[in-house]
Amino acid sequence: MSRAATGGPALVPVDIGHAVYAAVTDPATAFWGLVDKTRVNESLTGGPLFDAYSKEYDRFARELHALRFELKPSGVYLNPTERCNLNCTYCYLPGEQRSGGTHMPRETLTASLAALRDYFASVMGDTDRKPRAIFHGAEPLMNRDAVFAAIDEFADDFAFGVQTNGTLLDDAAIDFLTSRNVSIGLSLDGPVAGITDATRRTWGGKSVHDKVLTAMEKLRGYGSWSVITTCNTENLPYLTRMVELFHAAEVPTCMLNTVRCTLPGARGVKPADGDMAKAFFAALDRTHELYRETGRKLMVANFANILLAILAPTARRLMCDISPCGGGRAFFALAADGGLYPCSEFIGLKRFNGGNLLTDGVEAALKSAAFRPVIERDVDTFDPCGSCAIRHFCGSPCPAEAAEMNGGMDKIGAFCDFYKEQVNYALRLIADGKADDYLWDGWDDGTETVFNIVN
Repeated sequence: MSRAATGGPALVPVDIGHAVYAAVTDPATAFWGLVDKTRVNESLTGGPLFDAYSKEYDRFARELHALRFELKPSGVYLNPTERCNLNCTYCYLPGEQRSGGTHMPRETLTASLAALRDYFASVMGDTDRKPRAIFHGAEPLMNRDAVFAAIDEFADDFAFGVQTNGTLLDDAAIDFLTSRNVSIGLSLDGPVAGITDATRRTWGGKSVHDKVLTAMEKLRGYGSWSVITTCNTENLPYLTRMVELFHAAEVPTCMLNTVRCTLPGARGVKPADGDMAKAFFAALDRTHELYRETGRKLMVANFANILLAILAPTARRLMCDISPCGGGRAFFALAADGGLYPCSEFIGLKRFNGGNLLTDGVEAALKSAAFRPVIERDVDTFDPCGSCAIRHFCGSPCPAEAAEMNGGMDKIGAFCDFYKEQVNYALRLIADGKADDYLWDGWDDGTETVFNIVN
């Protein structure tokens, strides 16, 4: 039930599977508390927790509303080419684009970044914070000369990143990117070649596993790099080995992402929710063991974001796990043909093209009929999300897969039950005092504790 329907605090119980504690939450505001399992009912309508929360209700409601509906974009995903040298099973971009698509000309990329610089200045105002510009897939380094020229020309205007499959990261590319403090994201799906190769190969069927390992070794010690593993039926039994590999390679941050089921190829390697949860939690448990053994954390960023969504909602770093998501609100995507999309996930879906950056502009795209269904997607308004206790810790991602896989923006995403269990796991960690072990050191610097009561 939404806040509009309740008009005030309405706590509901959540069994998180803990021996001692249960959770109570107000789904409308993302407020939560941990209470003794024997005292749940009395906490729902009275007592110190309910009374103290009631006094802060309006503040929590305003903050969540601002996070969900009042953000302005501060980042862009730049797709400087349609091409990719890999043919991954689960890619969200159509194969015909990746195999025979076009590059964005260098001059067009330069003009696009100039237009984006002006747009972000208009919405971000006078701030020392630079907008984020992430060169994204297909494979951005297939248009390397244009990308590197753009990074040099606009170094003072954007905080740049590159998300790459890693196969084209030669010594010169690594030197260029690291010397300019560009964040670098790689992808690796298996601890050994046979597992990686099951879903990630070249168009000719060749393995790229060893090339990615080589790139990882060259990046060891660099402060701003990460590796994504896309969790699927082929690698799910090996997630614990993956985090062991990443920890040994001194990867600062990884992501164990559920496969996005926007296109049919991905749905063929989608794990069952229960299997996903079991493997994912085992991998997280292993990262904690490694931290206790060595004193060095391996951050699993997508899970850390769920923890932040609970502990400090406005401090979350990723905007997939909230409704509406970040697409068209916190960021948007620029395709190689100059088209604007709410997120890169939508680039293969032409009905989500909000117009051309250089001829129509960003503001027109944000107001377009292509963007509005994403920007206005509200889990409060459709079932089963509207009655879910953890809907604002989850956000029912992803709108692209909800629309394509399940038939509409008013449908759930691909991993509903997994997200529920992920939130329960996170709440158990909080109850046991372990949450900080799974978060970046100093994650709460600059945050303010506005509510803290022992019940």
